[in-house]
Amino acid sequence: MTTQLFDLTGKTAVVTGTSRGLGQYMARALAKAGANLILTSRDKSSLTDFQTELNDAGTKALALDLDVQSYDSIQTFADAAASEFPKIDILVNNAGCNVRKPAAEVSWDDWNLVVNTNLRGSFFVAQAVANRSMIPNNYGRVINIGSVTCVAGYAGITPYCASRGGVKQMTASLADDWGPHNITVNCLAPGWFKTKQNAVLYENPEWVEYICDRIPLNRPGQPNDLDGTVVFLASDASTYVTGQTLLVDGGISTGATKATVD
Repeated sequence: MTTQLFDLTGKTAVVTGTSRGLGQYMARALAKAGANLILTSRDKSSLTDFQTELNDAGTKALALDLDVQSYDSIQTFADAAASEFPKIDILVNNAGCNVRKPAAEVSWDDWNLVVNTNLRGSFFVAQAVANRSMIPNNYGRVINIGSVTCVAGYAGITPYCASRGGVKQMTASLADDWGPHNITVNCLAPGWFKTKQNAVLYENPEWVEYICDRIPLNRPGQPNDLDGTVVFLASDASTYVTGQTLLVDGGISTGATKATVD
């Protein structure tokens, strides 16, 4: 019975931003649990190798173009996805970006790029998928990818923190809005994971020591650390969980630092 709760056989999942990084790891986890996959990138040719990997493993995988900064692109993507898979059960809103600058140097365009990608894009992708499939079918699992910055602020990434805080609040609002349609909406918020987006930070040993000192588990996240959480939120195991922000951060959001006791 417990295993069945996490079984995604016959389900179809959209994972946005799967050309690299954590999006690919989460897509693999959903595929291993039995889901069909719709993969997206601004240029779907960047998904060819990953799509082939999934297909060779027995997963039905479709690659589509999607630029979450473009309303027209979102609608075109959603129409194509619904045409191939009339019932889309799961959406993982993973596509995102960041700009690292001191707050005094953030430009108008920097702000718009980050907030429009991470927050506005996530909303309109969710709306498009919900309207075409989840609401008509009275079923859905929306997983918005946030960050520990949903609940904590860090210097040098103000637009990013603002966008992720917005994702947290958007998640709660959508959960209330779509609950009557049997759609759960949750936010999966990773802590410090080494990705291409922040790889430059990990080139500094002092910074790595600094951040690990603030993580109770004493290490940054590994990509597979998200596997169980994303499958849980996508599956029937989380039927009565909605509107929540689930931090997968090694405990850094506790605000703890290691102390020496004499």
